[in-house]
Order: sequence, then C-alpha cells, then structure tokens
Amino acid sequence: MRLYLAGPLFTQAERRWLRELGEAFTARGHDVFLPQDDAGLPLLQEPPDFHGAFEGCRDAIERCDAIVAVFDGADADSGTAWECGFAYARSRPVVAIRTDFRGGEDSGLNLMLRRSSAAVVEHPATDEDLDPLVEAVDKALRELPL
Repeated sequence: MRLYLAGPLFTQAERRWLRELGEAFTARGHDVFLPQDDAGLPLLQEPPDFHGAFEGCRDAIERCDAIVAVFDGADADSGTAWECGFAYARSRPVVAIRTDFRGGEDSGLNLMLRRSSAAVVEHPATDEDLDPLVEAVDKALRELPL
C-alpha cells in the first residue's frame, strides 16, 4: 500500500520518530512517502522553495492509497490537519495515530479530525515500543475498504 505519513516534523524528536515509523511501515511492505525526506529538498534551497514543498506533498497525497497521520499534542499540527482534510476531500482514507494521553473534545482529538478519520489507533506514550503501534496501524490499514 502507498502511504503518506503525516505529522509534525519541526523538532529532532518528531523527525526521528516519524522516520522510525516510516521504516517500520516499509518493513511491513508498504511504500511510504515521508514529507521530510521526499518533499523536503525544496526547503533546503536558498531561498527556500515553499511552493515546491507544498506541491510535492499535495501530489503525493493524490498518489497515495491512505494517509497515516500523527495527531499528538494538545491540538493537531496545522499542516497535518490540512493534509488530512485534503486527503479526505480526495477520498483517501486517514488512519490516525494518537499516543498522547491528554484528553480533548472527542477522544482527545478535534471532532473534525476524529470524524473524518477512517480509524483511530490509540497507543499510550508510556509504552515506547513501536511494534504494537505499527501492528495496530497496519491492521487498520489492511481493513480499509479500498
């Protein structure tokens, strides 16, 4: 399955965790688009090519079978929220990941993000083992009506 892995990528910790998730999904046979790698090159130019990065991400969403989105934090990352909204409008299913144990309006998520997700996989942040999380997301992906 062609996956678009969406999530905040502004800190070293976020980038490393997304990379680990991407590698774990690749090991399970998925073709993973990781924006920090696959669309990030235009941002390294001088001056940064923000439109090029935008187009790379938008086009990858058009080509993917599903989005896996990290919705951690008190509020989901705005870029991730946009990617998921665009994916939903293009009939690409979203499988949300929530490891944050803080509560919120709808099972810890913004109701629009929660209700537009085909599945939400919750995994406690206190369990740092990626394998059960990746297994649960992979199961949700394989159950999607594609």
